[in-house]
Amino acid sequence: MNLPRTAIALAAAALLAAGTTQAQPDNATVQRGRPHSGAGPAVRASSPVTLNFVNADIEAVTRAIGVMLNRQIIIDPRVKGTVTVYSEQPVSVAEAYRNYLAALRGLGFTVVESSGFLKVLPEPDAKLQAGSVAVETSSARGDQILTQIFRIQHENANNLVAVLRPLISPNNTINANPGNNSLVITDYADNLQRIAKIIAAMDTPGTSDIEIVPLKHAVAADLAPLVQRLADGGQAAGAAVPGQNSSAVNVLVDPRSNGLILRASNPTRLAAVRSMVDKLDQPSPDGGNNIHVVYLKNADAAKLATVLRAAFGAGSSSSAGGSSSTSGTGSLSGATGGSSFGGAGTTLGNTGGGTGTTTGTGSTAATSPLSASAGPSTGGFVQADPSTNSLIITAAEPLYRQVRAIIEQLDARRAQVYVESLIVKIDNTKAGQFGVQWQNLFGNKGDSTITGAGTNFGTGLANIINATGAVAGGTSGVQSALSSSSAPTGLNVGLLKKFGSIYTLGAVANFFESQSGANVLSTPNLVSLDNEEARIVIGQNVPFVTGSYANTGSSTGGTVNPFQTVDRKDVGLTLKIKSQIGEGGTIRMQVYQENSNVVPGSNGTQGPTLDKSAVETSVVVDDGDIIVLGGLMKDEYTDGDDGVPGLSKIPVLGNLFSSKNRKRVKTNLMVFLRPVVLRTAEGASQLTLDRYESIRAVQQGSQPQQNLLLPDTGAPVLPEPKTAPPNKALPQPSLQQTQ
Repeated sequence: MNLPRTAIALAAAALLAAGTTQAQPDNATVQRGRPHSGAGPAVRASSPVTLNFVNADIEAVTRAIGVMLNRQIIIDPRVKGTVTVYSEQPVSVAEAYRNYLAALRGLGFTVVESSGFLKVLPEPDAKLQAGSVAVETSSARGDQILTQIFRIQHENANNLVAVLRPLISPNNTINANPGNNSLVITDYADNLQRIAKIIAAMDTPGTSDIEIVPLKHAVAADLAPLVQRLADGGQAAGAAVPGQNSSAVNVLVDPRSNGLILRASNPTRLAAVRSMVDKLDQPSPDGGNNIHVVYLKNADAAKLATVLRAAFGAGSSSSAGGSSSTSGTGSLSGATGGSSFGGAGTTLGNTGGGTGTTTGTGSTAATSPLSASAGPSTGGFVQADPSTNSLIITAAEPLYRQVRAIIEQLDARRAQVYVESLIVKIDNTKAGQFGVQWQNLFGNKGDSTITGAGTNFGTGLANIINATGAVAGGTSGVQSALSSSSAPTGLNVGLLKKFGSIYTLGAVANFFESQSGANVLSTPNLVSLDNEEARIVIGQNVPFVTGSYANTGSSTGGTVNPFQTVDRKDVGLTLKIKSQIGEGGTIRMQVYQENSNVVPGSNGTQGPTLDKSAVETSVVVDDGDIIVLGGLMKDEYTDGDDGVPGLSKIPVLGNLFSSKNRKRVKTNLMVFLRPVVLRTAEGASQLTLDRYESIRAVQQGSQPQQNLLLPDTGAPVLPEPKTAPPNKALPQPSLQQTQ
């Protein structure tokens, strides 16, 4: 059959327009199946073609394909090389285009459609410029890059990512959108068709069945744990291995209808559990006893009994006569007695004329019980037994079911708050002193009148006159002077003169410079229940004399029954916190933090002097965040200049008639706080094991070094925990780092 001249001319024009210098195609023909007298594009769109491009330049072949498709194809400058595209038999234009795309894919190139144009790009860049987006389904075929969105109805989109990722080309992407549970995949059209079938097969509803079984006689909250344990074959609820749910059964409580919600993996298993519930839901043998005992798991029985009586309005008037186990908590403020906690008064003395030797005991908090033993909460239809932490409910079956439903909601595990506080105190002191003192006598031996002159500054032995008297007194005089005052610190240079047999100080110069600093880091930590007050005290219990009495007898002149009253106070680091966890994860905290210590050398007749810094505030902070409570930044400067008027102002020589000193003290104090909510037992155990291992590691690293002369006594080390720490990380990083 002869080839149409129009088709041959179009193919030849495309090859000539390419202007290639590489190998030309052996043959490029367009064969018409039947005569057609229409326009050129119509002929190309409907006529089969025979391709025979062997090692032809990519740009030339691309232009020929563009002529066949009647579409403009843009070639990226990075697309270079030769390509082979051929067909033994005439094929349609669409099939020829797919053959062309397959050849490009083998060379690492692909075609994307954007803004009505076809672009030939390297495969890694195709996902960034693909303009074709399909939702759910797509009719595109072949090796063309496009983006398709799959809406997942039943399965979790994040779970499908791990399954589909190996099936997608390395240069293309797959992402999950948790917001609407969908997948966004960019890949070749043919591969997207295959992935769509895989997703359709996996995105199916669960096979488990759900049934609600109303109970006639038993209480759903009491029967649910028993049914769950029997259905699991004697294992505790929740003990099944993840991923092995072929026979798993879930039993939930519906308090509104006093029923059980059963869910099983297959109808047979569900029918077996339903039969088990029917056998257990039998009337009580006592014929409808109205007295029920409910053992609580987390709540306090005495407190909950009061709440239930008030909620139902029954017995609220008579419940006032019942004893309450709730002990009132005082304010967090530590204003009493100038300390955070007031101690018990202690009397020191005796009943006779001797000296009293009786010492007081520790603080009240150390000697008193944690809380008073609570008595039974009586009155009304709900009574509490604190010894077993249980409730005794006297009510008909309908009322009992309502009360039991409320108990199940209130008897929940309360969250705990782990609080880390960080107290940083940095002190820096610089001081310097310089002074010259001298004394001299003018005259000769035997003169009736002599004169003297000199300078003296300071007190104690720092004064040259006092020091001269101490030297003149010999060894006993020096010892007596040192017992009453100390010698000046620093470098002291003196000139001694002898008058007869006595040596005296003629001149003394004092040079002194000091620099001291302190960097204190305290990190008190404590755990407390939600909405409960907790405190930690680390320090000493110091006695303070509050009064004394001595009865002076008029006849004998002696004292009778002397005594002193002493009040003991906790001095050291104190932290008191009451936390309240909000629904949104915020924590409202009432905080009182105090850091006090006894000033050295201040224990005089009036008692010791305390150096104290305290913060009392209420703050709101998010779980795991750090908040600053307060602080102090102080910079003090003092100086002194003692000298002889006029003479001390003379340049250079004036230093012989003066004494100068300077001092600068900088203090920085900051208090930080970080709370962490512990909602589960696993979280609390995880945190405890982490702190346990940290302090154990410090002990292991602090073992004494081996010494040939000393025995190896070893240092104590905490025993290795029986339960290995979990692999999961803590909720939030800690404020402190164990060095």
